[in-house]
Amino acid sequence: MDKEALLTAVQEKLKAQFGEGIISSELLYDYPVFTIKSDLICDVVRFLYNDDELAFQYLTTLAGIHYPDNKGQELGIMYQLHNLPKNLRIRIKIAVSINHPVVPTITPVFSAANWMERQEFDFFGIIFNGHPNLKRILNMDEMTYHPMRKEYPLEDGTREDKDDKMFGR
Repeated sequence: MDKEALLTAVQEKLKAQFGEGIISSELLYDYPVFTIKSDLICDVVRFLYNDDELAFQYLTTLAGIHYPDNKGQELGIMYQLHNLPKNLRIRIKIAVSINHPVVPTITPVFSAANWMERQEFDFFGIIFNGHPNLKRILNMDEMTYHPMRKEYPLEDGTREDKDDKMFGR
């Protein structure tokens, strides 16, 4: 199945099942991408998993994204799903406010999402409602911030052992 046909097939099935919950669908960089309402993520992922024709039964990636200028939808999550037998891939995107960064967990569908969701909680502060053990996974428990948000500087400005002129700055 080519990418355009895949985009159309998934789009039709999602629109029939979830209607207005599907915000957009497009082919980006030769990749079918579907933006949906955040509260539907677990239902959509479960539907894509259980559909006999689509059978997206492998979670390749779950990644958080911070868009500080996108007011009301500053935090995003991107999910990449894979149909291994047919070698088909799609991307699902959702967005939430940084003031209320709560989305449903997809661990009931993909147990592998457990650690991926913990990582995005750790780095971005996204709360996965219903997660079985949502706590920091890579950073210290004592941290009071989420280091991958763009509100923090990339480097420590107090360091004197670096000469940025060597890097064109």
